Amino acid sequence: MSIDLTVPGGPGGPGADGTSVPESLLDAAASRATAEYLYERGWSDGLPVLPATAEVVEDFLRHTDRDQDSVLAELPQVDRQATVRDVALHAAMAGCRPEYLPVVLTAWEALSLERAARGGGWQSTSGPSPLVIVNGPVRHRLDINSAGGVFGPGFRANMTIPRALGLTVRNGFGIIPQELEQATQGVPGRWTQCIGEDEESSPWEPHSAEAGVPAGQDAASVVLVRTSEFLDNRSFHSAEELLADFADTLQRMGPWIFRSGAAVLVMNPAHAHALAEAGMSRQDVRCWLAEHAGHTEAELSRAGKGLRDRPFGPFAPEHFHPALTDAAPATLPIVVAGSPNAAISMVVRTFSTWSGQALPVH
Repeated sequence: MSIDLTVPGGPGGPGADGTSVPESLLDAAASRATAEYLYERGWSDGLPVLPATAEVVEDFLRHTDRDQDSVLAELPQVDRQATVRDVALHAAMAGCRPEYLPVVLTAWEALSLERAARGGGWQSTSGPSPLVIVNGPVRHRLDINSAGGVFGPGFRANMTIPRALGLTVRNGFGIIPQELEQATQGVPGRWTQCIGEDEESSPWEPHSAEAGVPAGQDAASVVLVRTSEFLDNRSFHSAEELLADFADTLQRMGPWIFRSGAAVLVMNPAHAHALAEAGMSRQDVRCWLAEHAGHTEAELSRAGKGLRDRPFGPFAPEHFHPALTDAAPATLPIVVAGSPNAAISMVVRTFSTWSGQALPVH
């Protein structure tokens, strides 16, 4: 059985972009059989994966000058490692194009800086997700979305780059749900979170410039996160009102496990410009939120998060506990992304700590 996949215009006729497109035939039965073969061997994350033949993997490896046998990622407690070739193979299976490989490799390199990713993060009850943030001209070369629907589907690079990380964890490290992976419920969007920063719409320097890679250079950084929370504020009248809304979301009772924590603000261009026009830098925003976001011990106690049974000293009902550890860029990275069609931003809960480092994409 075969299906005619010729694009509009007919065999040899004009395609969607007006170019001549030859007739293409796909053996649907063979394609389904290949997908089932890969499913049966447990190599899939639940969605169909593509076969990674030796020829395909070699095509990917032509996009990097790294030694294909060098170890890029490891998980000592299970005595597993992943080489550059292993990562290339899983990038192919995930549906990446070969030219995405340098970003995938840099993302793994950035992940290796994270204590939780080298430790028990992949097996945690939280089931954290890597959030890959891409800066520089590579966003345009690879069509990495940084505008409307930045956390949603529809862009191949955004969906497949983090999926390559997940397939490596599954097949390379053997971290399989309900086996070595112990996520209680898991994180929506795990292995699908990759965004570009909309540097052109941002009033501030790129996120990567704060994290060690000069503006204008290709860079990737990765933060392990728990979940994301919508912040829709189109009616604020001052920067302080808008920041108070961010603080209200940051200090929500739910994630209080430790005395203080961290987060990522993925800020809509409209929100970012409103704050910048009020004379605030990224660091000014952090300092305001670090000072104002938090709860008293009495408030925490009423929500079942009381500290009286914890080794933090005597219960002090009026003592204020900040939600953020400090005002450092590593504690509250701020990334500008999304469409300016509505003043909607995202507060992304961080799992453990972030290294605060972006790495250049070679």
